[in-house]
Amino acid sequence: MKTLDTVLLLALPASGKSEVRRYLASLSEAECRGSFGLGPTVQLDDFPYVHFMRRVDGVLEEAGQARLFYDSDQSSFSDSRDWGTLIELINQDRASLTSVRAPAPTAAAEHLFERIDEAAGRLGIEARIAGLSDEVRSAAAAALEGEAREFLGELEAARVEDLSDKTIVVEFARGGPQGADMPLPAPLGYRHSLACLSDELLESAVILYVWVTPEESRRRNDARTDPDDPGSILHHGVPLQVMLGDYGTDDMGWLEETSGRECCVTVETRGRRFHLPVARFDNREDKTSFLRDDPAAWELAAVAAVHEGLRDAIERARTAAGVS
Repeated sequence: MKTLDTVLLLALPASGKSEVRRYLASLSEAECRGSFGLGPTVQLDDFPYVHFMRRVDGVLEEAGQARLFYDSDQSSFSDSRDWGTLIELINQDRASLTSVRAPAPTAAAEHLFERIDEAAGRLGIEARIAGLSDEVRSAAAAALEGEAREFLGELEAARVEDLSDKTIVVEFARGGPQGADMPLPAPLGYRHSLACLSDELLESAVILYVWVTPEESRRRNDARTDPDDPGSILHHGVPLQVMLGDYGTDDMGWLEETSGRECCVTVETRGRRFHLPVARFDNREDKTSFLRDDPAAWELAAVAAVHEGLRDAIERARTAAGVS
């Protein structure tokens, strides 16, 4: 079975995306390849950048300085173009997977500061961290160095010499305000963020959409939230204001209905048109929350339901992609 090169794992928050990633990571290479046509997974995610930008603002606020990215801990981006900033950071991570290995940065936080400013600049956003005074920036970097070093270590661990037998899994969530009409205006929604992805990602991507309702997404977000672990992929909580304003709906259904090609989402960007095969893993009735628990406690029937549901969804995506 030919392996898929790139899977875009998309859904509203708390829908089960990260749990699916955890399940796939728990399987052997033979199981992934035999059941799903996936090679060993290399996983990319924009949430660590969301968390780091919130941490920057928290450190600045504690020092009596103005926030740069969010008006408060409970609000979304002050500049909504930062949805594109996150995608530019994913593009950087994808490009670095197989690039010539550079020496590890001596100052991890400063390195992330520069990357965020550079990515935002591609969206036309003026450099914000670079605009801080040397004293304030140095203090913020010192406060965040440990977290930044850990994150960069995780990115470095994902690097591989050869991606030919691997599957890149890219996770992110997008949406728009509750009750919004379609199409969602840029820079909101999947239409905008998919168009910001690099050609390198789009040329070989299929979409695995984990389907839940916005109401169920909010319920599960409340259930998973651990205030003592805000940086956790599995246990972070999204503020209610953000859940209603940014994830009260999403445009995946609209994109499928208007694509002009069955079981595909059409992405037009940079003068090119990409038809991304899409399949839904129906998680409206919760199949995945148990995957946050210790794997030793996973029940066989629950595991089987996840496995079969994923296999059916990925097979539909493979069929739409013409991959056998």
